[in-house]
Amino acid sequence: MPAAAATKPPIEESVSKITRHSHLLAAQLQTLRSQMYPPEAKKTLKTFTSREAAMMVGIAESTLRQMSLDGESAAPELHGKDNRRRAYTLAQINEIREHLAKKRPKEALDFLPRRRAGEKLQIVAVANFKGGSAKTTTTVHLAHFLALQGLRVLAIDLDPQASLSTMFGYQPEIDVEDNQTVYGAIRYDEGQRVPLASVIRKTYFEGIDLVPGNLELMEYEHETPQAIARGDGRGEGMFFRRLGSVIASVEDDYDVVLIDAPPQLGYLTLGALYAASALLVTVHPAMLDVSSMNQFLKMTSDILQVIEENGGHLHHDFIRYVLTRHDPNDVPQVNIVALLRSLFGEDVLAPVVVETTAIASAGLEKKSLYEMARGTVGRDTLNRALESVDSVNQEILNHLKQVWGRT
Repeated sequence: MPAAAATKPPIEESVSKITRHSHLLAAQLQTLRSQMYPPEAKKTLKTFTSREAAMMVGIAESTLRQMSLDGESAAPELHGKDNRRRAYTLAQINEIREHLAKKRPKEALDFLPRRRAGEKLQIVAVANFKGGSAKTTTTVHLAHFLALQGLRVLAIDLDPQASLSTMFGYQPEIDVEDNQTVYGAIRYDEGQRVPLASVIRKTYFEGIDLVPGNLELMEYEHETPQAIARGDGRGEGMFFRRLGSVIASVEDDYDVVLIDAPPQLGYLTLGALYAASALLVTVHPAMLDVSSMNQFLKMTSDILQVIEENGGHLHHDFIRYVLTRHDPNDVPQVNIVALLRSLFGEDVLAPVVVETTAIASAGLEKKSLYEMARGTVGRDTLNRALESVDSVNQEILNHLKQVWGRT
């Protein structure tokens, strides 16, 4: 008798397999997050030494100590032997800034550079549709840098993958429910639409609020063509005006809005480009990345011309290319940087973000360099990385101040 044929296991359908993998990975990520951040724990911002606090405010450390003794500043936490080591929170540092700005009005903007009456809200879109250009990393570091200067920042995560939200401690498929992204504020269904203020979340980082993202944002990409076909959303309700309109509803609460745009040129990205007063294009100086950026610029140009033909006037106070993950010892990269500078001149930021293990190490911990504790990576490595990122962020802040009419 012939041997019985071996019974093959049934082939799992693709939808079933992908769904199963999604559930497995989500469960594991939740387990890992529970280990890193137990339910009773929340992500917190480190405190700053009196020396660091004095440097941030722009005064001598001895002045800060005397202010504390005189009761002119927030009382720091005392640590170490004999309680001699002082530690300040960012909230306390901002209190000191506000006190000094009132006490020395001629130096007020040096202590607290928030926008004044008549200065427009700065909306900065960070965009590129090439993965690996450090778009989200750039957004996070800029948000943290501006908040450390005392500015009020709103970060909007427009990317359905929600990497920005993850950096702020949110797991998008668990912590962000339906209608809790910007989609809830710009959706076409009026009965379900909510004010932008209702989806803004406070974060652990003093001075930064967040509009989180998740896969729900894809609904806007699917619904917009249908809305256009129906003739919905005219005037301020047109798809490219909707984001800017809802941001205007909260503009009194912030100095700068940062938009982490999706890595593709869809309706959300177009809305971000139209809402923005400034545009940062992140570029990794490698030939494939630059070729991809070329396609991004070509497609953006074509589509924005169509928007202008339909009554959408665009004006950005500045457009800058931010060179990221740059290895100054890589000759092909150096040549590409030289090419970009020769073509675009001052539109390429002079400082660059260098390739460094410090940023990679911080990313693994879902932190920026500004949150890294000394000793986590080598001191020299961390200092070089911070110097690089600080230079880029300071240059961007200088552009914002110029728009506000400050020297």
